[in-house]
Amino acid sequence: MRTVAADLAAYLLGLLPDPERAEREEARLFARILRDYPERGGKMLRGRLLLAVASSRGASVEDALPAAAALELFQNWVLIHDDIEDESEERRGKPALHRLHGVPLALNAGDALHARMWRVLVEAGYPPEVLLEFARLVERTAYGQHLDLYWIAKNVFDLTAEDYFAMVRAKTAYYTAVAPLRLGTLVAGEHPPAVFESAGEALGVAFQIVDDVLNLKADPAAYGKEIAGDLWEGKRTLILIDFLARAAPAERDRAIRLLTTPREAKDPAEVAWLHRRLLASGAVDRAEATARRMAEEALAELAPHLSGEVLALLRSLVDRRR
Repeated sequence: MRTVAADLAAYLLGLLPDPERAEREEARLFARILRDYPERGGKMLRGRLLLAVASSRGASVEDALPAAAALELFQNWVLIHDDIEDESEERRGKPALHRLHGVPLALNAGDALHARMWRVLVEAGYPPEVLLEFARLVERTAYGQHLDLYWIAKNVFDLTAEDYFAMVRAKTAYYTAVAPLRLGTLVAGEHPPAVFESAGEALGVAFQIVDDVLNLKADPAAYGKEIAGDLWEGKRTLILIDFLARAAPAERDRAIRLLTTPREAKDPAEVAWLHRRLLASGAVDRAEATARRMAEEALAELAPHLSGEVLALLRSLVDRRR
């Protein structure tokens, strides 16, 4: 029996060009690059969440499926751009797209998937409210990404937990939790309650904190990304902010020297040192506790408004190993 994720994946891939039908080698490569990240799999939690919300409010699968696929297209083109901007090495257990094909072709593929996202939405005939919600999630994500990249580019380290929360609410939380809840409701022809944004943001922040934790302590075989990649990339995570605030001056200076060093010049031994220190300092455990608290509070607020299936999907955002 096919799962919702499998049906959604099949529908999404059906929206993309088929390399077998291409007449030129360049066109075949274009199709393969566009299909690369979607074909690598993934849990499709955001699309599944949108479908579950829409179904629980009376929408048919046929009506909701284009919006769910468009949300997954968003996820894929954003990941392509994100991997380029972060100079990432891996995605879903394989080399990042730009490591396989170079930055120009990967960036172009991301742009093509972005265009396909809008085409799917327009051809589905969704009302302006749905289109505006997609525009909002793109804008919010871009602003959050700007903060993340700016802090690294400008060597900003005087950050607080609230700075981190503000960045993550925009970059990750909105499109991960808020947008699926709101879009599923809008597709069903209803108006989303305000709690979907407030509690959804908190749950999305918890999701990102868990992701930061897994980057340091996940099983490498299951994780699908580079362990300690956040340290190689200089990410300002809640864990790092906590560690730097509590570290002795010499240790803080040593960490900052490493984090401001370009990736290609970083000493692997120094990355391993900082990795060990973050784990031993208690910063990872404190971050995990923060994520659990935020998730439980958010789920309690959302529970009166959502079905059991939707709540289970939301809980799976934070109860995960990869």
